[in-house]
Amino acid sequence: MERFWLWMCFTLLQVCVLCLVPASGQQWKKIRDKISDVAKGHTPCNPVNCSCHLSVLQDDLRPFKGRISKDLMAATVQRGVGTHYQIIGHKLYREHSCMFPARCSGVEHFILDVIDRLPDLEMVVNVRDYPQVPNWVQPTLPVFSFSKTADYQDIMYPAWTFWEGGPAVWPIYPTGLGRWDLMRDDLKKSAAQWPWKKKESKGFFRGSRTSPERDPLILLSREAPELVDAEYTKNQAWRSEKDTLGRPPAKEIPLVDHCKYKYLFNFRGVAASFRFKHLFLCGSLVFHVGDDWQEFFYPQLKPWVHYIPVKQDLSDVRELLQFVKENDAIAEEIATRGKEFILDHLRMQDVSCYWERLLSEFSHLLTYKPKRKNNLNQIVPRPSKTEL
Repeated sequence: MERFWLWMCFTLLQVCVLCLVPASGQQWKKIRDKISDVAKGHTPCNPVNCSCHLSVLQDDLRPFKGRISKDLMAATVQRGVGTHYQIIGHKLYREHSCMFPARCSGVEHFILDVIDRLPDLEMVVNVRDYPQVPNWVQPTLPVFSFSKTADYQDIMYPAWTFWEGGPAVWPIYPTGLGRWDLMRDDLKKSAAQWPWKKKESKGFFRGSRTSPERDPLILLSREAPELVDAEYTKNQAWRSEKDTLGRPPAKEIPLVDHCKYKYLFNFRGVAASFRFKHLFLCGSLVFHVGDDWQEFFYPQLKPWVHYIPVKQDLSDVRELLQFVKENDAIAEEIATRGKEFILDHLRMQDVSCYWERLLSEFSHLLTYKPKRKNNLNQIVPRPSKTEL
């Protein structure tokens, strides 16, 4: 009798193994085939004259094909949805007040960089986190914002954080976000110290609880630490451990130290996340959660080609982490493509180029020649930190 039960147990075990292996293999085959098909069908964009991102610029300006009148611009300024700027005779002028001076300074750096090639124009630049022109607003107001969703018609510009005015929660470089050109160099050095084969094969995330959407990853980290290391840090709103999901806040980790992990998570913040572009430069595989929020360079980053897309509710995150752990060569290929895209198509000259093309195209939509407002102050170039 005992031998019979042993034989039954052994038989059931064989059946279970036979059932599970093909199912798992089929599951991985489906994902592998998807990655292969998307990669084969992907055509790298044109790097010349920042043409890679040109379609975004065209889409954002399309609502204004009926032209921008002096009255529409005046109404936009009156709404107080952003900071009023003018470019007159290759000089930059701005209204006195700016809600976030460092952010305005980051914007102004790039405008001043290309101002000798810009025609006269005026615009309203929003430096708040959130876009200002929902689709239902009529007429559409010409407001520049760094990020938006499909529910808004703001005109996207390269964020101030490419130069300065980074997140207040990380005020000290290099713990937080510093100048993009300097961070590129630092992250490339860290990536060289942590080549793919030396990286730890687990997911990694450090950030504040900007949204409860991040909770499932923190909880998965507590349940399966071999898959992911994810913890909440403090932010300005932190009051107690309740704000960090019942545990003490973790220490902020410099971005260069993220490079020791193979899989790095990106979540939206209040709007798009400023860290997204940085994570690719580690040569790690980026797990990008949700796809609602956009910056001007996002559309050319393709899911499964440059990063792993994750559902906003994270219902697929465990499966995706297991997939990349068991398909290491594919994971490395995606990570490499993502890193190369950012290195080749998001250089400082690409950012300046986009600003120049955006403002030049925008100026053609104005039906009037702007005249300098006496209440605007001239903004002059400041020495960069590397010149001090």
